[in-house]
Amino acid sequence: MDAQQFRSAAHEMIDFIIDYLENIRSRRVLPTVQPGYIRDMIPATAPEQGEPWQAIFQDVERVIMPGVTHWHSPHFHAYFPTGNSWPAILADILSDAIGCIGFSWIASPACTDLEVVMMDWLGQLLGIPSQFLACSGGTGGGVIQGTASEATLVALLAAKAKAINRLKAMDPEVDESQIVGRLLAYSSDQSHSSVERAGILAGVRVRLLQSDELFSLRGETLKLAMEEDRAKGFIPFFVTATLGTTPSCAFDDLSEIGPVCHQFENIWLHVDAAYAGSAFICDEYRHYLNGLELADSFNFNPHKWLLVNFDCSAMWLKNANDVVDAFNVDPLYLKHDRQGQAPDYRHWQIPLGRRFRSLKLWFVMRTYGAEGLRAHIRRQIKLACEFHQLVVNDDRFEVPVPPALGLVCFRMKGENSLNETLLKRINDAGRIHMVPAKLRGQFVLRLAVCSRYTESRDILFAWQELRSHADALTGQQQLLKN
Repeated sequence: MDAQQFRSAAHEMIDFIIDYLENIRSRRVLPTVQPGYIRDMIPATAPEQGEPWQAIFQDVERVIMPGVTHWHSPHFHAYFPTGNSWPAILADILSDAIGCIGFSWIASPACTDLEVVMMDWLGQLLGIPSQFLACSGGTGGGVIQGTASEATLVALLAAKAKAINRLKAMDPEVDESQIVGRLLAYSSDQSHSSVERAGILAGVRVRLLQSDELFSLRGETLKLAMEEDRAKGFIPFFVTATLGTTPSCAFDDLSEIGPVCHQFENIWLHVDAAYAGSAFICDEYRHYLNGLELADSFNFNPHKWLLVNFDCSAMWLKNANDVVDAFNVDPLYLKHDRQGQAPDYRHWQIPLGRRFRSLKLWFVMRTYGAEGLRAHIRRQIKLACEFHQLVVNDDRFEVPVPPALGLVCFRMKGENSLNETLLKRINDAGRIHMVPAKLRGQFVLRLAVCSRYTESRDILFAWQELRSHADALTGQQQLLKN
């Protein structure tokens, strides 16, 4: 493919993308294919000779689209949103064309410098404490990770290295394995599974603490657990607090947890706001950040709800040196004469290489402005409120927790098996897609407002679809009773 052929193919692909997204509502949201379906649709080996672009392009619809779950469909209500917008798509095109691997400042100065500034822009938009920002002139700063899972692991590994170094300085004769065997991290029983997984990868224990009746981790619970564990000879060193849990979008109480971590000393507090963090650009939700000034690291995913395409997970550190010291491996071939004047982001992350992801933030924040981004968040929260009202108006349903941001958790009154059957019918029909959660053993359905295309008519469509399956189940129950 030469430049002119690329120009023609690019126009064709851009038109396809526009048509796909603008008409995505008409596609079945959940595919019907079986695992391994593609193997029967394409050759068993790579072609010996190159194929014409048109043959490849036609196979997008024939081979790929039948197996796509349409995350940007207004009928997709599973998990949490994944971001998407025209300026973010354009930024990814440019990033792919530049094709730099920005592991150090000299590897592409614009890649590093823009990221430093964009993380300050974004942090200021959220109103996080200034000590997390590079522009403060202190030790803080932001970095774009791939996912919130990576951010949690980076924070945990840095905290582990810091704890080991501190304890070895106190007793140089102690064996490192003895220290690691006593280290203990904490999180809520509602935290994301990636917290437990980070513990596995880091080789440290993670203790999950019971949340309160609103599924929030409270300071007193954490305090009692750490006192108990210290008495047993363990070394508490790390806490993950969640703002916007996956099951129900509950919020751990930072205003209580932060002071407990500060009181015990040498406890790294990491705050995971993967989904909910985007809402903090709105003043009315910023109170959830009270206590963040006592945290060591903070993370949320613009690629979830802030119209930025995957991957773009924003992480801020109060003292970036803690991560750099833990991850710094500096061979001669990666050194340059500007070291120390700007971040070398390879020391802030797990992989070496990194894409030019800050372009997406730059394009999106400039295109929408703070006002446009706030309007997007508020509109989606309003749509969730519309769905909640439809649920509470039907006395066959109950809402076990209050709706939170763009998420509504609900269930039919009755046994878990009834709700499991309801969800299976909904997803088998494939007209809308949802996933469940369990709250204190209770099986609930989750409806998240995910797509930027979602409108009131789509909320009504989802309710009508759900209600039709509930009607069928209610009818079956009445027949069995008779």
